[in-house]
Amino acid sequence: MGSVVGERRRPGPLGVTIAHAAARRVLDEARQAGVFPVAVAEVGSSGGVLWQEALGTTGGTIFDLASLTKPIATTTIVMSLVANGRLSLDDLLTGSFPEWQGRDREPVTVRDLLEHASGLAARLVDRPPQGRREFEHEICVMRLEYPPRTRSVYSDLGFLLLGFLAEDRDGRSLANGFAALWPDPDLTFDLPPARRQAAAPTVPMDDDPRRGRTLMGEVHDDYAAALGGIAGHAGLFGTAGAVGGFARVVLRSVRGDTGTVPPFSPELTRQFVARSAVPGSSRALGWDTMLPTSSCGERMSAAAFGHVGFTGTSLWIDPARDRYFVLLTNRVAGHGTVDAIRDVRRRFHDVLAPV
Repeated sequence: MGSVVGERRRPGPLGVTIAHAAARRVLDEARQAGVFPVAVAEVGSSGGVLWQEALGTTGGTIFDLASLTKPIATTTIVMSLVANGRLSLDDLLTGSFPEWQGRDREPVTVRDLLEHASGLAARLVDRPPQGRREFEHEICVMRLEYPPRTRSVYSDLGFLLLGFLAEDRDGRSLANGFAALWPDPDLTFDLPPARRQAAAPTVPMDDDPRRGRTLMGEVHDDYAAALGGIAGHAGLFGTAGAVGGFARVVLRSVRGDTGTVPPFSPELTRQFVARSAVPGSSRALGWDTMLPTSSCGERMSAAAFGHVGFTGTSLWIDPARDRYFVLLTNRVAGHGTVDAIRDVRRRFHDVLAPV
């Protein structure tokens, strides 16, 4: 399901070559400025890869995808459960988590978790607990930050719960559930030890107990690490080619291809990438959507959707233009701030607008 090597050698029109050269310059300048040590970019259409470029590494480098786990893995599993009738977007959390109690919590649904509109804060106040039971307890009893569905606040905690719920309904771990739907060794929660040395390194944050050492093929997010490397919000690893292969399937589906692999039927995919009705929200079901102020830049169509990851990763898909854009970096191993990588992403996508 990953990209086909031969596709990368197909020559594009002159305008494509110029745009890709401009995108490479953006990434070269960012790398020289220390925003990230290495990067791999891929641009393609529903028909295949148009361009792939590696800076400081090879195209086969494995990256910690961080929050790209949310749309690629967790949301895909939820889509499959919805398609099979084992889960409804309107299922109440009270039916899945006994400690999720209180009048303010009673109306919260699976849809609210996917749209980051459950009332949950982004992260816990204290250091992460150990194991699912402790995480579930802490999240279910913490005070809600706002009334559900009155606004959207990006929340790792909501996707942690969503991962737990998906495992319960699916009857297997997120890693096994995703591998069954998407059997690509280059897009996985489970990196064999021999492949970890091929991963782009990351450096733990200052409040991480693992600080002081370099992480190779080991999840950067401390919540996911406390859960054994597999969580609903982070833990997936992948190459740019494999992320591109996933993007092509989603792109073909949302453009109406009825021959894509389950659960990516056009109707269900379009439902999941449609913008939320929550006031002021750009979120969809597991995805984000285009705003001129977001990481996708100013020049994508209104139909574009995507997501970013804390480690320096991003995926944006523009069905109106029949394009996808993968940018994988390890900015957490360099000096790249959140603002710096956001600026790079915006310039990267904007110069690719003619593609």
